[in-house]
Amino acid sequence: MNKKLWSLMAVVGSLPFLAATAIAGELQQDPAEHWDEFWHEIMIDIISIGVVFMICFIYVLIRNIAQSPDQEGTGTKLTPLQSIGWTLIPAFCFMADDFYLAAQSWQLFNLQRNVPANHYEVKVTASMWNFNYTYPNACKEADNCVEVMNELRVPAGKPILLRMTSSDVIHNHSIPDFRILEDSMPGRVTYLWFYPKTPGEHLVTCKEYCGTMHSKMISKVIAMPESEFDKWIETEKNDL
Repeated sequence: MNKKLWSLMAVVGSLPFLAATAIAGELQQDPAEHWDEFWHEIMIDIISIGVVFMICFIYVLIRNIAQSPDQEGTGTKLTPLQSIGWTLIPAFCFMADDFYLAAQSWQLFNLQRNVPANHYEVKVTASMWNFNYTYPNACKEADNCVEVMNELRVPAGKPILLRMTSSDVIHNHSIPDFRILEDSMPGRVTYLWFYPKTPGEHLVTCKEYCGTMHSKMISKVIAMPESEFDKWIETEKNDL
């Protein structure tokens, strides 16, 4: 067997590994899309189970309908083996499906907690009733960094890491478009990350009741082309 054939076989043999690596990278870069796919799978699963139950219910209803008011039904007596089978087999099928979905949800959760190495970091301080965003990579001095309130500007096409805390009570930083939310707590630093693929604006809300103005605690994410973001951050830095 010549070297060209060996090379071809090596390439073909590596295709499954390369495909798996590409899928894993895609999951890591944009878990929001895969949470959507997972949710659709759950909906299909629930609807399918509901249809099966409805068909069985209608079948039993029609099969056992009384032909006259005086007619009395008699239940079919099952053997012990039949009783065990009708109990365990459906239970096994449903539990197998549940465990499969649970394993998928844990896999996606772990991917969402695994921050890509090429992320851009922003610090978030929640307070009654605002989100204050600090850019640690845009500072003139250690304690003099670019800060904005209720308007998170980020470069599009780059994973964004938010390190969060709270100055008073528990808040929650939620960005529905990216399927993420995480509590901000006093005395503790939490984190989340998201992947704004394209420029655009996205709503940010607090989803942890934090007082009388909780419903007004609204911010937004503005994903900008990277060149425009760099210009904006440089302008803000020069104004410090």
